[in-house]
Amino acid sequence: MGNDSKKSGENNPDSSAANAAADSSPEVNAVEAEYANADAEVGKLAKDLEDLRQTLLRRQADFDNYRKRVEKERTEDSRRSTARVIEALIPVVDSFEQALALHREPEYANYRKGFELIYKQLIDNIAKLGVERIDPVGMTFDPHLHQAMDRTETTDKDEGTILQVFQPGYVFHGRVLRPAMVRVAVHPTAASKTAN
Repeated sequence: MGNDSKKSGENNPDSSAANAAADSSPEVNAVEAEYANADAEVGKLAKDLEDLRQTLLRRQADFDNYRKRVEKERTEDSRRSTARVIEALIPVVDSFEQALALHREPEYANYRKGFELIYKQLIDNIAKLGVERIDPVGMTFDPHLHQAMDRTETTDKDEGTILQVFQPGYVFHGRVLRPAMVRVAVHPTAASKTAN
């Protein structure tokens, strides 16, 4: 008879409702509410963690951009400082060249050798810094690199060909420190032919 009561309880729909009602007791509801709160808290923490990751990635990118910008500015500042020093040395190079051109007499031979050695050291050190000398005889005139001081009418050369360099120019990392002072060939015009 005990078995029959069990069987009747299992088959009885009222007893399953009673079991479900017993399962929804206040303790079960409290546990379910805690789980729901814990799930919500975990979700919030996961969202906060992802926000922090994204913020960290942005900060790292910003810092990397800042580091690159500072390095670029530092390089540019260094180049500007070097360019100022080189610009100050260009007249010294010109003076060396003039002194070497003037004293060709035999009694100045030893003096000249010493001067040539010092001049060569100066030019080599300036070149190591990235300076290029513009000595454009025979090249086509470029207003970005050359300054026309004179022009000569001729048909022997193409128009715009540089015939003579009065003073060489200098370029430092693509920036013209001093343009080359030059004489440029021009073809005679009808008006200049009638004037002669």
